[in-house]
Amino acid sequence: MALNGLERLQAEIADLGAVHPVGRVFEVGKGTIEVSGLTTRATLGDRARIHAQSGPVFGAEVIALRRGAVTLLADCAVEGVAIGDRVEVLGQAGIAPDDSWIGRIVDPFGRPLDGRPLLRGGHDRNIRATPPPAAFRRRLGERVETGLDAFNTLLPLVRGQRIGLFAGSGVGKSSLLAKFAKGVAADVVVIALIGERGRELREFVEKTLGPEGMARSVIVAATSDQSPLVRRRCGWAAMTVAEYFRDQGKHVLFLADSVTRFAEAHREVALAAGEPPSLRGYPPSTSHQIMSLAERSGPGMEGAGDITAVFSVLVAGSDMEEPVADILRGTLDGHVVLDRGIAERGRFPAIDLLRSVSRSLPEAATPAENELIAKARKLLGAYDRAEMMIQAGLYAAGSDPVIDAAIKVWPALDGFLARDAADGTRSSFSRLSLALAAAG
Repeated sequence: MALNGLERLQAEIADLGAVHPVGRVFEVGKGTIEVSGLTTRATLGDRARIHAQSGPVFGAEVIALRRGAVTLLADCAVEGVAIGDRVEVLGQAGIAPDDSWIGRIVDPFGRPLDGRPLLRGGHDRNIRATPPPAAFRRRLGERVETGLDAFNTLLPLVRGQRIGLFAGSGVGKSSLLAKFAKGVAADVVVIALIGERGRELREFVEKTLGPEGMARSVIVAATSDQSPLVRRRCGWAAMTVAEYFRDQGKHVLFLADSVTRFAEAHREVALAAGEPPSLRGYPPSTSHQIMSLAERSGPGMEGAGDITAVFSVLVAGSDMEEPVADILRGTLDGHVVLDRGIAERGRFPAIDLLRSVSRSLPEAATPAENELIAKARKLLGAYDRAEMMIQAGLYAAGSDPVIDAAIKVWPALDGFLARDAADGTRSSFSRLSLALAAAG
């Protein structure tokens, strides 16, 4: 329920604490700070404030506890921190979303980044909340309009589905996410920009997303220059905002760009806390962090809404076996691969259909629609296997009727994958049928 101005102000005042436990810095290590006097008062994940004698005040988080000492990781470089500096423990820092956040850009602590005042909601929410009980969650819902022919037909998206978007840098990942933000049928869009380049935030909001997309979106952003604590928190905070709207019964589209940077931020924090690297430099807890974030999305319980989620993953050299991609792919309900070779020849979105799959099929389509989807995949697969011979002029027409049909239909199918669809799923399937008609 939306709060009035007085209630929001009361929530701001209630968040102010008069008394905080205090400790003292006794050691400053390589990136971490050791504090005494707080071992019985601090808990893992607590926020802290370091008052340097030289003047600055630093934000920090408790990342390790041991007998006689508390280990902090600061939100920024800690030049100026000295032995004996005072440290306050502020407790667990949640986030309090509100309906008024729609159309706004906030940081992972719920503070405005767009230069306008922003009041908190009435209740703090735990940014590391557990997902709804598995036995009480609804099944995946009905198919949703996406604004793109490929996702209306060959790679359908349904309510509560979670898909991964796997792409290298510069292949059109952000542009595709913006198309989802503007085109997918949802009540609210929550976008997590994790570790983005600072100069790209305004460009994404004003140019890529535009006023149409921004009008129903909440953007939670942490730029690449910020500490790993803040970048990791960005994923959690954005999911918490999505859960707030889901609990109101709304259909929420959650877009995360990117889970790779979330995992890299967690790696930095975990290594600073003493966790050993195990898989290509990632600590063992990385798998749990990624899967627990993904599990918070999806269908809600009876009476609640759904979170339909798209998680982007940066894959260097299209390596789908690298740790983050491998962990996430096994958790989701489908994956979409963007191919650099397709992007370089000018087709956007650069979807490699043969390496992409939606696990909402076949239930998300009718028998007739599934037949069209199967035919399109068969012909694209045949063309892909024979492409080298075709391009080299080694294939003789008439040698294989399936390849002959694939050659006829390939230009139309390739163009179909790049089309926007403002007129709905039924029209998208009509265009797919026309594209396949050349095959006979």
